[in-house]
Amino acid sequence: MNPVFGVTGWKNAGKTTLTERLVAEFVRRGWTVATVKHAHHAADIDTPGTDSFRHRAAGAAEVALVTGW
Repeated sequence: MNPVFGVTGWKNAGKTTLTERLVAEFVRRGWTVATVKHAHHAADIDTPGTDSFRHRAAGAAEVALVTGW
């Protein structure tokens, strides 16, 4: 069984920064990491500076972006 972590919180609380640090540390330890990001708006996963882009840059092997659009 693989561990699953969830990060939730208020807007601008540091969720993405925490996720970046966790992903980078887990990858450093040899884990394969995937992230799932929820967005309340239309979004493009490959846009530099977005949360999902930052997840990938931190080392996530897979990044899924889920929106209601």
